[in-house]
Amino acid sequence: MEKINIGILGYGVVGVGVAKLLKQKKQLLEDRTGAVLYLKTIADIDTTTDRGLDIGDTQLVSDANLIIDDPGIDIIVETIGGETIAKAFILKALENKKHVVTANKALLAGHGNDLVKTARKNLVDLAFEASTGGCMPIIKSLRESLVANDIKSMSGILNGTCNYILTKISKDGSEFETALKDAQELGYAEAEPSLDIDGFDTAHKLAILNSLAHGMEINLNDIHVEGIRNITPVDIEFAKEFGYTIKLLAIGKIHKEHVEARVHPTMIPNSNPLSYVDTSMNAIVIDADATGQTMLYGHGAGMMPTASAVLSDIADIARNIISGTKRRVPILGYPEDNIKPIEILPMEELYTRYYLRFEAQDHPGVLSKISGILGENNISIKSVHQKGRKTNGKVPIVMITHIAKEAWVQKALKEISKTDSVVGDPVVIRIEEAAQE
Repeated sequence: MEKINIGILGYGVVGVGVAKLLKQKKQLLEDRTGAVLYLKTIADIDTTTDRGLDIGDTQLVSDANLIIDDPGIDIIVETIGGETIAKAFILKALENKKHVVTANKALLAGHGNDLVKTARKNLVDLAFEASTGGCMPIIKSLRESLVANDIKSMSGILNGTCNYILTKISKDGSEFETALKDAQELGYAEAEPSLDIDGFDTAHKLAILNSLAHGMEINLNDIHVEGIRNITPVDIEFAKEFGYTIKLLAIGKIHKEHVEARVHPTMIPNSNPLSYVDTSMNAIVIDADATGQTMLYGHGAGMMPTASAVLSDIADIARNIISGTKRRVPILGYPEDNIKPIEILPMEELYTRYYLRFEAQDHPGVLSKISGILGENNISIKSVHQKGRKTNGKVPIVMITHIAKEAWVQKALKEISKTDSVVGDPVVIRIEEAAQE
């Protein structure tokens, strides 16, 4: 039985999980791959802390170059994270003709095009199933299972931290800061949570998925990103009254010449299965022309779910090695020569529905003035709700629009904010559902 030697760069949570599966599932992996997957070396700057795992004859070293330069190692697993040292290590490994497996979505989203070119030049594989959706096989689904489909749209909950916080606000009526603190205490959120709660982690994942779905170069910079800091129990309660749930969604849609790509809090109807995805779970709905809608659901993070996805990549590469093939499946699902730049639709060109909430002065004519400005900007109102819940002498006015253009809405809101009819900035949440105009 052929022996495949593996090295791991980074021995934190995910690195330990990968090592644990390689050790504990040794026989199962041999039975399924037809190869011995041998963990030869692990590199980490901390070689003394007890990780609670007996690694046997595996070496634990502090110098990553001992793995990268080892001619006997076939596959290198990068679990360091970040976009600096991890990038340098991966590029060197690829140049040394090593196959690389990574869960590093930030690196892939920001520098993936360069990494793919380097892997191509050196005729090696770069695999990243664990980068998006944790244990959900979304990468393999787009790259292989849906190969005969044009992907029309993708809508996903791809960040467990945000989903936990929104669930906590929805179920318990918690304020954002309280829900965030709870998420941090449970280990769902980092001490510095900006990457998650401001939507950037989700944007990294959407950039990767767009490339796989549409054969486009990875483009992170043009994705519209908003986080969940300004979501309040008030808006979640209004959403419930209207039959909606608020989720942080990654949304990707194909147009004739553009790809729509946006990350922001979104109201979805309770008939949408994503509305039932709670706590730290992830899910994505893919709408393709041959299959219709397909939904994947699972743990988006965590030691063992992420390690499981890493092992799926290791097994794929090991099978290629023992069969004498390389790069059997293109890294981004399309041969590199077929990957092209596709522009992302400017956000101001978006057409969708909107939830608008204003804190209005409690005097006559306010509703008429707001409605008038919206009408002057081509925005048609589907429903208006003016409740008697005064807050500091102000009355919330909530409107649901028909489909409108983002540019029209932003222009109207600026005009409304300049009047003496409202206090503070209006709340805007986009609605994602099949239009019934």
